[in-house]
Amino acid sequence: MSAPAPKQLPVADHRPIRRALLSVSDKSGVVELAQALHARGVTLLSTGGTAKALAAAKLPVVEVSAHTGFPEILDGRVKTLHPAIHGGILARRADDAHMAAIERAGIATIDLVVVNLYPFAATVASGADAETCVENIDVGGPAMIRAAAKNHGDVAVVTSTDQYPALLAELAASGGTSLALRRRLAAAAFAHTGAYDSAIAAWAAGALSGPGDAPAFPPAFAAVGTLRQTLRYGENPHQAAALYVDGTQRPGVARAAQLQGKELSYNNIGDTDAAYELAAEFDAPAIAIIKHGNPCGVAEGGDLASAYERALACDPVSAFGGIVAANRALDRATAERLAKLFLEVVIAPGFSPEALDVLKGKTNLRLLDAGTLPDRADRGMTVRSVAGGLLVQTRDFGRASAGELKVVTKRAPSEAERRDLIFAFRVAKHVKSNAIVLAKDGATVGIGAGQMSRVDSSRIAAWKAEEAGKAAGLAASPARGCVVASDAFFPFPDGLLAAAAAGATAVIQPGGSMRDADVIAAADAAGLAMVTTGLRHFRH
Repeated sequence: MSAPAPKQLPVADHRPIRRALLSVSDKSGVVELAQALHARGVTLLSTGGTAKALAAAKLPVVEVSAHTGFPEILDGRVKTLHPAIHGGILARRADDAHMAAIERAGIATIDLVVVNLYPFAATVASGADAETCVENIDVGGPAMIRAAAKNHGDVAVVTSTDQYPALLAELAASGGTSLALRRRLAAAAFAHTGAYDSAIAAWAAGALSGPGDAPAFPPAFAAVGTLRQTLRYGENPHQAAALYVDGTQRPGVARAAQLQGKELSYNNIGDTDAAYELAAEFDAPAIAIIKHGNPCGVAEGGDLASAYERALACDPVSAFGGIVAANRALDRATAERLAKLFLEVVIAPGFSPEALDVLKGKTNLRLLDAGTLPDRADRGMTVRSVAGGLLVQTRDFGRASAGELKVVTKRAPSEAERRDLIFAFRVAKHVKSNAIVLAKDGATVGIGAGQMSRVDSSRIAAWKAEEAGKAAGLAASPARGCVVASDAFFPFPDGLLAAAAAGATAVIQPGGSMRDADVIAAADAAGLAMVTTGLRHFRH
């Protein structure tokens, strides 16, 4: 059914506020707002806890049930869904028929709606059960917000405590609201309810899937977020960009507290996200150094300081101007080492006071405290835009373990090789395909990333290791005695043999190539141990 043809009516630039409806979950500042409204002679309508808060502040407040003449019912599920509320909001002031209709019904106009919604996303993030989540789905609130936003020619709608100052400033200046403000507030209101409904839809779709089930993709998918900051520019200076946070509460760059440094750039944010997700893969103290979306060094250690030194040794040239992520709170010893190199960002789940003191002199260095690590087993969705659409998938939560490795060569890997194979494969998961990772003793020694052929990635990884060895004054390449990880199968033996020529002694790869037998035979001929995982880690 289509909507009736609209009437062309004049819209007043200035609208006084005579009656306001306040019903908020977040009560921050609502008493002060109500006091300012009351001081200007505005009649206050309210519901439930908001009405109690205003009454406790000695403000005259009319309960919605008294205004409508109908009590709240169904345990508060029905409060404001009444013609006396929605008629007062939706009536167009310049439409004589509208005004006559509400006059006959004894309905008073409502000029301001202040509503923020039940905290659904926060309830879900808290791990609450399904029944609690359902009861935190707001019904009356979105209806009032949408009604007021639709009729923004006459009604102002406020959905965030951040909007209180702008409203009060206009009231102080003119005693009412301007059309420009009402339009801005309406746009924010529609975005607010859209994001709210999207969070509910995402939760409902997830609730259809049990543990281990394939995700239930809804018929319509909305990717929404709340603006956190407008960025100076995007990937390049001629591109505009902004950072939004979603409702998942996943720890990382989007929600981290910036402790010091310049404003984050678009590229900083993308690289920092990649670095922190990689650092979170490891249980032992670990450091990941990222440059242009790829790791240039990753290592575990007995402590962060040693992990950093070993990660840096993999490619000290590329690390210049890079991003460092730690999976432990940063300490003084690590900070002292970081201070010797020009870096863009350091992110960690905390910083000791001593570490902050060491780094405070590097005023441009961005320090991000993420509070905690992201859950590497989370099966939440990732979203990527393509021309005309969105690509949606569960994040890559797969993790190969030592007990799941299948030995396919005559020689089985030693225990030390097994540990390094698992380490290298977890790094390869975060390297752009085609990915080859050379590792030894829990540290990368060469990384080949993003090449069109796997053999070129192998050659680059070997060359990187050789160059790092020369820079360190080593007589032999650090790749001697290393293991090699490939994010996908070797389609031909050449990539495997390039790694073997660099000094690799053991190999981990998914397997599954039509030429697996040839690759295994080449590994046996070279004396390599090789294991397969059956798990691919493409990263495009």
